[in-house]
Amino acid sequence: MSDGFGGAQRTVSLTLYTDACIVKGRLTTTHRRISDALNEAPDGFLVLSDASFDAYRSTSLMQRSEFAQVNLGSVLFVVSDEVVAADPALATAKSPEEAFISIPPFSVTGRIHVLPERPLAEALNELRGRFIPVTDATHWSESLGEGRISAPLVAVNHARCQILAPHHEIDPWAGLPTGEAAEPPAEPTGW
Repeated sequence: MSDGFGGAQRTVSLTLYTDACIVKGRLTTTHRRISDALNEAPDGFLVLSDASFDAYRSTSLMQRSEFAQVNLGSVLFVVSDEVVAADPALATAKSPEEAFISIPPFSVTGRIHVLPERPLAEALNELRGRFIPVTDATHWSESLGEGRISAPLVAVNHARCQILAPHHEIDPWAGLPTGEAAEPPAEPTGW
């Protein structure tokens, strides 16, 4: 099922994080939403134009190619700077929920969109699709030394997720005194 623009093609820039490298390129599609283009990719492959790819922690030069076919089974997640709202005529009402996703060696936080008026455990059971869209997302990898990067949309490979759980930011400094009202630490005793 296509949620396209009446068959009109458009080109979007994507960054794909795979098992071994980061792939950047442009996808030509008739789909409105990136997650639909990924979920409906024929035979589980995506062809990108103006492609470049670079292995993690590589010291060699980035590879470039006019076209590249990428196996979506090796993709951990896809980043897009573009979020397109669902067609109102086809949209199902959904509720945004903050989530933490572990997709080693990366972590992703952001909003997943689940069916409303259900316990969250039940809503998580009902998530479907090869790629799950996460909006207002942040991704990072401590083990690869990749800092936190924010993106409007990250589509995570559902089959590669190890943990997908509710998430709430916690300020470790909340409730502690600040400024001049704070007391200095106690002097050590017993020396």
